[in-house]
Amino acid sequence: MQTNVPEVAGAKPKAALTPNPGLTPLMLNHAAWVTPDAAATTDFYTRIMGMEIASTVLDDSIPSTGDDIPYFHIFFRMGDGSTLAFFEAPGVPPPAKASHPAYDIFNHIALQAKDRAEVLRWYEWLKSQGVDVIGPTDHKGLILSIYFHDPAGVRLEITTPLDTQWNCHTEKGYADLKLWEDCKAKARAEGRDVSQALVEMIKDVRKRYEKEA
Repeated sequence: MQTNVPEVAGAKPKAALTPNPGLTPLMLNHAAWVTPDAAATTDFYTRIMGMEIASTVLDDSIPSTGDDIPYFHIFFRMGDGSTLAFFEAPGVPPPAKASHPAYDIFNHIALQAKDRAEVLRWYEWLKSQGVDVIGPTDHKGLILSIYFHDPAGVRLEITTPLDTQWNCHTEKGYADLKLWEDCKAKARAEGRDVSQALVEMIKDVRKRYEKEA
């Protein structure tokens, strides 16, 4: 399905680009991270998260690149068949500290719960197991979420839609992207601080949410 994408200020010309031939991923197969402790990760995802081990791989080199890194690769299955996966490899040092808190906050994976009541059940269950939990947080009537970390430091979210059409707002998405890019381009052209200009624009946009509430 083709979508008409509006031109965005500051974007490079995109003449003669080949349109997508109708390929859209079917579902999440897996997302993968490094873990320092496969056993602790397994306990967390099976006992705490209620997921099953789906598959495992042992090898002494990476099939895609040929790098000589011995590893244990483990997958955990969710209700729809999609999986989360982890690699443990001996001798891998801890990851470098993020250069900005945004990386630790924004980089996460969200897992869907059935409804608001189930999100709250997750909150109580995780707290009872000593897991630090942030939330519940209502994202402007779009989704309700809680946040926490697994033993490898991966930030997780349990969420449920509050807006039944939350993932169908394509037109608004392109309009918001244009607003964002136009604001940045205008600020640069005027020699203004881009972050401050975006804050001012966001405050104006926030009025839209208040009116819709």
